[in-house]
Amino acid sequence: MTTQREKRIGVCNLCEAICGLELTIEGRDVVGVRGNPADPLSRGHICPKGVAIADVYADPDRLRRPVRRVGDGPDAAWREIGWDEAFDLVADNLARVVEEHGDDALGVYLGNPNVHSLGSMTHGTAMFKSLRTKNRYSATSVDQLPHQLVAHLMFGHQLFLPIPDIDRTSLFLVLGANPMASNGSLMTVPDFPRRLRDLRARGGRMVVLDPRRTETAKVADEHHFVRPGSDAWVLLAMLHVLTAEASPELAPAVAAYVDGLGTVVDLVAEFTPERAEAMSGLPAAEIRRLARELMEADAGVVYSRLGVSAGPWGSVCQWAVNCLNILSGNLDRVGGAMFTSPAIDAVGTGLIGRGHHDVWRSRVRGLPETGGELPVSALREEIETPGDGQVRALLTVAGNPVLSTPDGSRLDEALRGLDFMAAVDIYVNETTRHADVILPPTTSLERDHYDLVFHLLAVRNTARFTPAVFDKEPDQRHDWQIFREITLRTTARLSRKTPWRKRLVQRARLTASPTLLVGQLLRRGSSGVTLRKLRARPAGIDLGPLRGGQLPERLPSKDKRVDLAPDLVVRDVARLAAVTAPAGDDLLLIGRRHKQDCNSWMHNSERLTRGRPRHQLLMHPADLAQREIADGALVRVSSRVGSVEVEVASSEDLMPGVVSLPHGYGHARDGVLMKRSRDVPGVSINDLTDPELLDVSGNAALNGVPVSVTAAD
Repeated sequence: MTTQREKRIGVCNLCEAICGLELTIEGRDVVGVRGNPADPLSRGHICPKGVAIADVYADPDRLRRPVRRVGDGPDAAWREIGWDEAFDLVADNLARVVEEHGDDALGVYLGNPNVHSLGSMTHGTAMFKSLRTKNRYSATSVDQLPHQLVAHLMFGHQLFLPIPDIDRTSLFLVLGANPMASNGSLMTVPDFPRRLRDLRARGGRMVVLDPRRTETAKVADEHHFVRPGSDAWVLLAMLHVLTAEASPELAPAVAAYVDGLGTVVDLVAEFTPERAEAMSGLPAAEIRRLARELMEADAGVVYSRLGVSAGPWGSVCQWAVNCLNILSGNLDRVGGAMFTSPAIDAVGTGLIGRGHHDVWRSRVRGLPETGGELPVSALREEIETPGDGQVRALLTVAGNPVLSTPDGSRLDEALRGLDFMAAVDIYVNETTRHADVILPPTTSLERDHYDLVFHLLAVRNTARFTPAVFDKEPDQRHDWQIFREITLRTTARLSRKTPWRKRLVQRARLTASPTLLVGQLLRRGSSGVTLRKLRARPAGIDLGPLRGGQLPERLPSKDKRVDLAPDLVVRDVARLAAVTAPAGDDLLLIGRRHKQDCNSWMHNSERLTRGRPRHQLLMHPADLAQREIADGALVRVSSRVGSVEVEVASSEDLMPGVVSLPHGYGHARDGVLMKRSRDVPGVSINDLTDPELLDVSGNAALNGVPVSVTAAD
């Protein structure tokens, strides 16, 4: 009997673009994937990862049932066990460690995919709160913490983030971001190439500042090299130009709900373009011109991302970006930096908390928490250092910190010393291989999805609910079901008992499906969108372009005002003022990403790994010649914390003095290649990044790490 083919609507939630998909299904197989042209946000766009989304679903290396580790090291084996046995194993050991050593003896790490999963957003939070540990970590502190901290300090909420109105701007100034490869980050912008063409068609321009001629820089109207870690001086110099040249009309132009203009003027007075040129390599004349063009543009917006936020001055940079958009009159303005109006307002409803900073500190180094999480750069030392509060058990959820956090090789060693480790993950990877038990959830094609976060960050207001393409198998569990069982079984084993009313509320919330909760949240909104309407229009509902003129009413701050000069940032700018130009022969290491990669995974998809290798260290030909190293040679790259050996490739796309390694490579550990990698070569950049290099927010400074490069023996 021949299986009929049918079309179904899906969604790619592998990255922030949340592109709509049209899938061709044959039985339980995906035989075709294309972008959905009816989707009001992605408009038919699809990238290589979206085409390969079925590879994750069908991957023979993907775990489908719980496994327990037998043995240690390279000889470890994995034995499938039942769900009840797995849940009890996790609950028994988490409760044991907490009872014997206290709440903080348990550490939790959340990987990036958590915010891409509806079940994790609705049920994961309840689980983490029930565990009561202060040792909470996530990918946020290697990625975007400066953005969230500055939004909390300036606007009153950690996710009240200004979004570039790219569909209507005339000047798009980009620092340290590569949306041609990323599809946007903290700016959900699918089909960026078409949006760039539309920008040019209406007479607009895109200018990129970056130490590498990225995929985005190559299609920009202008690209200027900037030395890694120096963006703060460039941004402050632009503010200097704005405040010095436009001072008579600046005060009237700034909205009445904005406080602290005088402090900003004083702060940037000594940050001249000439000083910025000495620090960054960007000519002072260009800095002045860009500042003036931003001020004179019909509509302009400044946007920065990972290359800036994962630097030593990430918070100062993001604060300066906000100040530039505010002082140029482009905040809450069509074509400028605007705020979304999502059908489910996770900020306005309080679904996601406002955030806070320095409520507690890490035990060993005294690093402040932000938004309830400690910097992940402290995780290794909190595991290794004896004493009260030492992390003795670890629960990771959809994360691989051995590859994605600083000094990963030492964290790899530290994980061996844990009393117990559990992981909620679909793969045995460089981190989860240390787990005693792994609980694998369903994949995105097997569960319902509504994006609670990225609709909040999108360049257009839309809403979309996507039912599961496939029913889960009877012996599979969704992530929210796993979180429910861990929560209920662990808390039941603790001597500390939750009041019965609270237990009933907790059980009811954890038992309700994410889809049911989405329906309730939609009814609380004012958009008129309901779950029934979304089911009737699976491609999504268009709620229109971003709306200006929403401030100050939409401000989450209690006084409905914007603080232009938060104390924490003012102090950090003063610290920055004392820094002098770098000296020495060190090269500066930066990362990079590719369209075909998804952080540390997707390397087991044959269609994404074929073709020319992408793992090499990129280096400017002048730097190679100076060290008498041949293009293609094996080199040793060394930093304060470690060294790696990798092939080098000559590239004039790098600023002289800068080298680049891709993020998420280096799958062979202890001489064993992880199953989920198709023999992809390369090394981990985070065996070189330094856990002591931090922004004031606690975010890791992954870019601008001093390294040396020599020919390998």
